[in-house]
Amino acid sequence: MPDTFKAIVIDNKNENFSRNIKELEKNFLGEGNILVKIDYSDLNFKDAMILKNGGKLVKEYPRIPGIDFSGTVSESNDDEFKEGDKVILTGCRVGELFHGGYSEFARVKKDFLIKCPNKISTKEAMILGTAGLTALLCAFSVKAKEELLLQSKVNDVLVTGSTGGVGMVAVMILSKMGINVTAITGKPEKEAFLRELGAKNVINRKEFEGEPKLLDKGTWDGVVDTVGGNILSNAISQTKPKGIVALCGNASSNKLNTNVLPFILRAVKLWGVDSVNISKKRKEFVWSEFPGLLDFNILGKAIKEVSLNELLEIFPKMLDGKLSNKILVNVNK
Repeated sequence: MPDTFKAIVIDNKNENFSRNIKELEKNFLGEGNILVKIDYSDLNFKDAMILKNGGKLVKEYPRIPGIDFSGTVSESNDDEFKEGDKVILTGCRVGELFHGGYSEFARVKKDFLIKCPNKISTKEAMILGTAGLTALLCAFSVKAKEELLLQSKVNDVLVTGSTGGVGMVAVMILSKMGINVTAITGKPEKEAFLRELGAKNVINRKEFEGEPKLLDKGTWDGVVDTVGGNILSNAISQTKPKGIVALCGNASSNKLNTNVLPFILRAVKLWGVDSVNISKKRKEFVWSEFPGLLDFNILGKAIKEVSLNELLEIFPKMLDGKLSNKILVNVNK
């Protein structure tokens, strides 16, 4: 490792929040038994909140943000990883409690890392990142109806926020699983892309933004929701008996306006999905499932690759809902 490296650093001296690209000395990275030369990171909604003002998630400053990264092991004092291994890190409160991925290097605990599956590059790993991991966990969740209720086929699934990082991967994965996917979006110009991902139907989100009925016509065997608010509430009221609603995001609202009827009359299940705190073993299993469910040539059409400097300019657009691409951060650009 060189004596210095480049990273985004956020600080909050005297309650004066700042974000800057700095040249740092290697001892800034702190403790950890694996040193990773980072190739790529990405931009999640949580990252954007942290870059704005810490998002009430960062407790100690200064901090290198970035909740995901992929790269190559540069130094290791543990037998599980050796120099040259391609690795992935998502979650583990990195970028919040520990220094994160918006950096040329990271030093982390071995338990935070998993090895890149053979058929996935470090670039493809960050095209997915936390969002992709969450999407596959959501797909497993809605498919769980088939395991919980024998001979109960999942045919029709609704995906909200379908042009976001989680949504677009969920559309593709569910479609590859043989499910009829209906995508909700506020970007009608993205309909052709959503259909290329595998969506059978595309609905304007305005149809789901009104006040929900206590119980609406049962339409969906399952739902993957990334947005919250009235869109989620309407989706719940339209879920078929014994359907599973996988909830993983709050891009629109933290609120949930519902009632007991979908749950006591239809046995609808609201299934929270958290990809941050899952076990390393489960994370390794989920990542191993990706290769057969994705077409990176199609996903790549929605990717915008940026440098650290460009990231600082573009992140506010995510908070304003104005990003139409998944942001891939090339820390060496």
